[in-house]
Amino acid sequence: MEKFRRSWELFKSSLYVMQQNKKLLVFPILTATFTIIITMLFILPVAFQPTGYSYTSGEHWGKVVNTIYDTGSMAHSGNHYGRYQALSGVKPLGVAYFAAMYFVSMFCATFFNVAFYSQILSALGGGSVTVGGGLRFACGKWKQILMWTAFAGLIGFIIKSLEQRFGIVGQIVMKLVGAAWSIACVFVIPVIVTDEEAINPVKVLKKSAVTLTRTWGESLIGYVGVSFGGSIIMLISLVWLAGGIFAAIALHSVLLGVMVGVSWLFSIIVLSYIMSVASQIFRCALFLYAAHGDLPQPYTSEMMELAWKVKKG
Repeated sequence: MEKFRRSWELFKSSLYVMQQNKKLLVFPILTATFTIIITMLFILPVAFQPTGYSYTSGEHWGKVVNTIYDTGSMAHSGNHYGRYQALSGVKPLGVAYFAAMYFVSMFCATFFNVAFYSQILSALGGGSVTVGGGLRFACGKWKQILMWTAFAGLIGFIIKSLEQRFGIVGQIVMKLVGAAWSIACVFVIPVIVTDEEAINPVKVLKKSAVTLTRTWGESLIGYVGVSFGGSIIMLISLVWLAGGIFAAIALHSVLLGVMVGVSWLFSIIVLSYIMSVASQIFRCALFLYAAHGDLPQPYTSEMMELAWKVKKG
C-alpha cells in the first residue's frame, strides 16, 4: 500500500507539472492533427482519382482497389497463408505508396514528440514552455529524427512481415519480439532530445535500453501509479454515471440520460488525454533521474525509488 500511496503522489506531481505548464497539452493535439492531415494527403488522391465512374459507384472503388492490389491474391485471404498472399499481392506502386505514407507519418509523429519532450524536460528543469521553442528544437534535430524514423520503420516492417509469414507459434514469438522492441524504445525520444551525439539510431536504442534496465522497477510501478491515479478518477466517474442514469430513469427524463451519457463520454476523453500527457511527463522525469541523476521538482526520491533503487554506474 505504501508503494501505491507514493504512486498516487507521483500522479499528482505529474498533474502539477501539467497545470503549471498548460502549453504542454498542445503538443499531442498537434501530433494527431498533422498525422491525420498527412494521412489524408496520401489517401484522398488515390481514393478520388479519375476512373471514369461516379465516386458513389462500386465500379469506381473497384478501380481504386485495382490500382493498389492484385485482387486475385486478395481472393485467397481467408486463412493465415492467404493473409500473407494478400500482403504480397500489393502492387509495387502500392507498396511504394504505403511505405511513403508510413514513413512520412512516422517522421511527423517523431518530430512532434521530440518537440513535446524537449518542452517537458524544459519544464522539469524550471525553464519556460513554448510551442514555438519545441518546434524549433525539433527542427534542429531533423537528422536524428530522420535516421531514427528510417531505422524504426525498417525494424517494424521486418517484425510485421515475419509475423504475417509464420504459423501460430511464429506469430506468438514475433509478437513477443515486437513487445520487447516497444519496451526497449521507451526512452528513445528523451535520448534524442538530450544527447547531442545521438545520431546513430542503434546507439540511441542502446542508450534507451540501458536506461530502462536501470529503472525497470521504477518504470513498472511508476506507470502503474499513473494508471492507478487515473483509475480512481475513472471509478468515481462510473459512480457518477450510474447515479445520473438512475436519476434519469427515476424522473423518466430521456434528455437527462442523454446529457449524462454525453458529458461522461466527454470527461472520459479528457481524462484519457490528461493521463497520456501525465505518463509522458513521468517518463521524462524518470529518464532524468536514471540517466543523469537529476531529481526534477516536484518529484521526490521516494517516488522514483518505488520498487528498486536505481543502479548507479
